[in-house]
Amino acid sequence: MFRKLKEAFARFIDTASSILTSREKLLEAIEEFKLNLVASDVAYEAAEDIAAQLSRRVEEGRVKRREDLVEALREILLGYFTNLGALDLVSLARSRKPFKIVFLGVNGVGKTTTIAKIAVYMRGNGFKPLMVAADTFRAGAQEQLKIHSERTGIPVFTGRYGWDPAALAYDAVQYGVGRGFDVFLIDTAGRMHVDVDLVNELKKVVRVVKPNVKILVVDALTGNDAVEQARFFNEAVGVDGVVVTKVDAYEEGGVPLSLAYVLGKPILFVGVGQDYKDLKPFNPIEYVDRVLAGLR
Repeated sequence: MFRKLKEAFARFIDTASSILTSREKLLEAIEEFKLNLVASDVAYEAAEDIAAQLSRRVEEGRVKRREDLVEALREILLGYFTNLGALDLVSLARSRKPFKIVFLGVNGVGKTTTIAKIAVYMRGNGFKPLMVAADTFRAGAQEQLKIHSERTGIPVFTGRYGWDPAALAYDAVQYGVGRGFDVFLIDTAGRMHVDVDLVNELKKVVRVVKPNVKILVVDALTGNDAVEQARFFNEAVGVDGVVVTKVDAYEEGGVPLSLAYVLGKPILFVGVGQDYKDLKPFNPIEYVDRVLAGLR
């Protein structure tokens, strides 16, 4: 996990530590480091900012030892996560009932599986969740949620393909509230191409359902495409938090950092396997410490 990003940091620290007495060579090493970060799925603007902050510390004479380099990088990286705010679904759901979550994301990122995982997570915290199959566009979308429903025992509200997604989601909430459901996890369409109809459809779902939280699901293995998807959905309807899937198979490592920098929204969970319990709350300190492990 995150192997290539860890290697990029390790190579830079080793190189920079040997030329600490030469400011000019150190600044050159930082420029090369920036390109290695981009190769590890760090968005260019984030890599540029890391390089700029590190260069400023060098020019101010604040980097004199290997430990100074590592501490500077740790401070810079954590800084991207500290101002994003917290988004605790359990606490929010306890104070706002019915609690409605709209899920966003393109097809193929693991959105329906993530919905089921979060439904299981919320049930484990004492809630009664209802999954809502409001993707009435993609063939098989409702069947996928039905399969998750059978496996988890968590009900799913479905309709006919071609139905108005906003109306279906609204009906699901009305149906569920009367039957004691208190958390609604609403799937939406995610056509692969940017589509005016999709944007209008998502806007209507948000306008009609008035979700408490809008969660974007992205696949770590898509690299910088995940960042572009985040930009698209945030501009279209707004994003409150992100789930990054397939992290267990992800070697590059830069996607969480890129999302934090570019989107400015908290990463809520990372998917680390296929089991319904394989959903791990994202911990920025743990992420940064893993990337910088053993470099002192």
